[in-house]
Amino acid sequence: MTAVRPASRPTARPGVRRTPPLAAAVVVVVGMALSAWGARDRATWFLETMWVLIGLPLVVLAWRRFPLTGLLCGLLAAHALVLAVGGHYTYAEVPAGDWVRDTFGLSRNPYDRFGHLMQGFVPAVLVRELLSRTSPLRGSRWLAPLTVCACLAFSACFELLEWAAAEIGGHGADAFLATQGDVWDTQWDMLCALIGATLSLLLLSRAHDRQLAALESARGVPAA
Repeated sequence: MTAVRPASRPTARPGVRRTPPLAAAVVVVVGMALSAWGARDRATWFLETMWVLIGLPLVVLAWRRFPLTGLLCGLLAAHALVLAVGGHYTYAEVPAGDWVRDTFGLSRNPYDRFGHLMQGFVPAVLVRELLSRTSPLRGSRWLAPLTVCACLAFSACFELLEWAAAEIGGHGADAFLATQGDVWDTQWDMLCALIGATLSLLLLSRAHDRQLAALESARGVPAA
């Protein structure tokens, strides 16, 4: 009689992590916990960090079917920490921003500007990765401009959210808005996001392409 071999269990393809990078996840969770502890304004903390509260579970749940490149994971973790710091202190009162303002004789705490620069810099890699892997735009000359447009659109939507918060919360939303008396704060925020997205593509596109190719090779996906 021929022995029946037990069915072998499916194994993960070599080179593909079955779980998100543990170090990045731990850093984000610890950063969020420290940010929430003793936050100056609970409502502002929630509004500033809700993207992390939503995004981290989504990345974890979708990882087996859609793992991310190491570059994107690192950038998302860094962005989460920027949001955590801004949520803890409020953007207008971050101590590091006060030091920069006083050292260079600026008229305002610049941490809010840095936050909006990151709002373009990091999402640019996220959008680029999603478009490269789920659309025919991989290698297209339209990939970069459409990525920048998506980041600018997200920045504009965020400004609409701030406007809605101001309408609903009145002066109670001042800490979330962080305008610091600048009537052109909305326009500056969108400009910073535009600059951040453009810089991100100029500096990181080649490295991102290499990581995308390595990820697809490890998953057995034919290169586009």
